[in-house]
Amino acid sequence: MVSAAEQMASNLSWGAFAKATELRRRILFALGLLIVYRIGTFIPAPGIDTLALREFVDAASTGLGGMLNMFTGGAIGRMGVFALGIMPYISSSIIVQLLVAMVPQLEQLKKEGAQGRKKINQYTRYGTVFLATFQAYGLAVSLEAGGLAIDPGWFFRISCVVTLVGGTMFLMWLGEQITSRGIGNGISLIIFTGIIAEIPSALAQFFSQGRSGILSPVVIVGVILMVVVVIGFVVYMERSLRKIHIRYPRRQVGMKVYDSGSSHLPLKINPSGVIPPIFASSLLLLPTTISTFSGNSTSPLMSTVLAYFGPGQPLYLLFFAAMIVFFAYFYTANVAFKTEDVADNLKNQNGFIDGIRPGQQTAEYLDYVVNRILVLGSLYLTAVCLLPEILRAELAIPFYFGGTSVLIVVSVTMDTINQVQSHLLAHQYERLIERSKLRGKRRKKRPVKLR
Repeated sequence: MVSAAEQMASNLSWGAFAKATELRRRILFALGLLIVYRIGTFIPAPGIDTLALREFVDAASTGLGGMLNMFTGGAIGRMGVFALGIMPYISSSIIVQLLVAMVPQLEQLKKEGAQGRKKINQYTRYGTVFLATFQAYGLAVSLEAGGLAIDPGWFFRISCVVTLVGGTMFLMWLGEQITSRGIGNGISLIIFTGIIAEIPSALAQFFSQGRSGILSPVVIVGVILMVVVVIGFVVYMERSLRKIHIRYPRRQVGMKVYDSGSSHLPLKINPSGVIPPIFASSLLLLPTTISTFSGNSTSPLMSTVLAYFGPGQPLYLLFFAAMIVFFAYFYTANVAFKTEDVADNLKNQNGFIDGIRPGQQTAEYLDYVVNRILVLGSLYLTAVCLLPEILRAELAIPFYFGGTSVLIVVSVTMDTINQVQSHLLAHQYERLIERSKLRGKRRKKRPVKLR
């Protein structure tokens, strides 16, 4: 049978959206802050030779420079104040979450409620400042070495570090404001906006290669079909669930006796989301981010590392796949789906799985099921992330729209749509409650006829 919530969701229309004033306000607020983010990507950092930078970006647009430019919404290509993007905050939050899962003191701090979470968020911000400062200084030194600075020296380095770190912290604040007062996850929407904003120019460059004869029409059609198929495959896998049947015995609450019931525990094929590809990409970009703008001054050791771990190289692909699988298992077991906590919650609610005792046996059974699911989930993430990498390296596609980008775009779109639907459902419930109250008042005010 279809539930009441599903029936209401099927009846959602533009008319219901027009009446949801709170939802419209949240959407407009989020769009306004995202416009502010896009404006910031066009404000250049001080002391940069824009002409030399443009020539360098045009030369590096098919390699690592194109990938970084895509993830920062074009800010690194223009060396804007948001050139570092939001990636330092994401890396810091992932590191802190992993430390919370491994360090008992931080895990205890997480269990203290709002104050503990506030303290953990403070550690995340400190980590963001540290990572952003490290990356900004390395980028400033690399800009000097590449001859892209107008007046090299400590003044340029300090001004560049202050500008880029300030831009990252401002983006972090924008993301938090979108999450609390807008719609969707602010950090994810910032990355989503940066990727989407660069797609039109990348497609124009891609089709211009076809008109000039560099790419054949077969390759162009094949790439378009591949992107469509990958997007459909990602949507299908992200919506796939493994349902575990849960039973609840008959129970008595006060004077009421509730009959036994049943439900299901949904397990996603990919519980960790886009975290494994993002974290694996961050590790792979670590030795190359600093040397991106270093020109010919790269050390022999760094040149060797870049030669073997450059995009499309066999060791790059192997390490990328291994890191995706590792973080898929590690992040799921320690952060996304902790089986011991789920088993304790089921035990406290008197729920049980058929044939499995509550408590430790339930946790072991959930571990067994999750590990089997993650075999398919990690292979799915690896295939989606590596297939565009291989095709891009073999066909020399002049824009970067890899598996990580597809995962982020599809996941953020689906999550945002679900949140919009949840707000519309909540608005419909509020209207139904108001109508029932008005009907109750009208019935009470009816005059009593005297015989």
